[in-house]
Amino acid sequence: MRSKLVVGNWKMNGGLVANAALLGALTTGWRAGPERLLAVCVPYPYLAQAQALLAKSPVAWGAQNVSEHASGAYTGEVSAPMLAEFGCRYAIVGHSERRQFYGDTDGVVAAKAVAALAAGITPIVCVGELLGERESGVTEAVVLRQLDAVLAQVGQGADRIVVAYEPVWAIGTGLTASPEQAQAVHATLRERLAVAGAGDVAILYGGSVKADNAGALFGMPDIDGGLIGGASLKAVEFLSIARV
Repeated sequence: MRSKLVVGNWKMNGGLVANAALLGALTTGWRAGPERLLAVCVPYPYLAQAQALLAKSPVAWGAQNVSEHASGAYTGEVSAPMLAEFGCRYAIVGHSERRQFYGDTDGVVAAKAVAALAAGITPIVCVGELLGERESGVTEAVVLRQLDAVLAQVGQGADRIVVAYEPVWAIGTGLTASPEQAQAVHATLRERLAVAGAGDVAILYGGSVKADNAGALFGMPDIDGGLIGGASLKAVEFLSIARV
């Protein structure tokens, strides 16, 4: 049976005092099991704090991005080996905000996934369609193109990634794909992953997930948990989602 994984994406939010309170509440309130995993992906400046406060807890931590380069003259970038030194288990790659605002192409996302794997970090590979693409009926083509770019580069490492389906039109908008809509895309992704020998990797759903809709979403056969945005900044809400 695949483990359920719930990951909080703090995006560009946080502060030392607020982080300490949130992480403290998570470590106190979370009880992990062999099939229940919880993690938070925090802004780079707070990785040391996350490492210090979560090191002896069942809550894992990671970063929201990673450079495709291991080192060099890339001012402002952070490499996978650097993240590994802070004990990161995960790194998000290909989030729609990175694709939209910072020009991360499918090729760049694939290179970042390869870099993360090389450093022993699990990349959470995000895929998702725009509203216009869904309305045009090309959702499947879009998400498979994004996934295939990664699979072509990671090769036999495909079984060490996590995939997150995040319909762009549902991120931060209050709109959410219905459980049936999400399941249909997850099933398509699962089929393609199976061809690559990675049919059992976790496929998460992200897009305005809340405690009141998580149960219906996570109850779908190919949805293995969630990549949670705003709700992950509220300990009670985040824990409620993770306990579904």
